[in-house]
Amino acid sequence: MDMVDLILTVCLIANPNDCRDEHLYFESRGSLFQCMMLAPTEIAKWSQEHPKHKVKRWRCALPNKDRAI
Repeated sequence: MDMVDLILTVCLIANPNDCRDEHLYFESRGSLFQCMMLAPTEIAKWSQEHPKHKVKRWRCALPNKDRAI
């Protein structure tokens, strides 16, 4: 199964300089464009589940083959 990696850069609302990357993985539906189309809904869900964080930026990428998913 091919996967796509939605990478969110998130920061604490209380400390905007405290940021990290979060990785959300999805089954690939053919291209990174599909990830771009699905991303806003997934970002909204993630944001609701993590109210102390703010998503600063995001991007879609093919997962690093060495990274365990």
